Amino acid sequence: MFKLLLFSAAVLFFPTGGGHNNIYDFKAPSLTGGEINFSQYKGEKILVVNTASLCGNTPQYADLEKLYNQYKGKLVIVGFPANNFGHQEPGNNKEISEFCTKEYHISFPMAQKISVLGADTDPIYKWLEAEAQKKGFSPAMPQWNFQKYLLDEKGELVAVFSPKTQPFDPAVIAAINKKY
Repeated sequence: MFKLLLFSAAVLFFPTGGGHNNIYDFKAPSLTGGEINFSQYKGEKILVVNTASLCGNTPQYADLEKLYNQYKGKLVIVGFPANNFGHQEPGNNKEISEFCTKEYHISFPMAQKISVLGADTDPIYKWLEAEAQKKGFSPAMPQWNFQKYLLDEKGELVAVFSPKTQPFDPAVIAAINKKY
């Protein structure tokens, strides 16, 4: 009975029969209510970024918003607030949303606050880390706030950028413009 219950929970949690096969299997609660369903981004590149409001990298929000607007329809950016590094995202979801709106006028999708490191790592970050390791990308797991994972139009992880890499870095722009 116990094994059957575990198996049933796994089937419900992992809709592809034991694991997430691609980014389109994921859904995340939105920072402002509702849900971010990654399957709606098929055909666009996706840049996943773990964010924080009190970090030296926080000004990257401004360029992430510019990048999002510049590539609208070709690229979606999804932010995941996390408090894993230096306690630099202490706020609750409402406070984070207000900060992002007031200070940076963020219009790209932002998920509710999660953990991107440790025992309570969110499943999407476990998947991103596993994909990065499989493909030999480094750093595979977030090293600090504002690490970036780029997925192509088919949902395949194609690049990982360290937290200090700026959104308009030539390597990021080249990866966004590249045909995969």
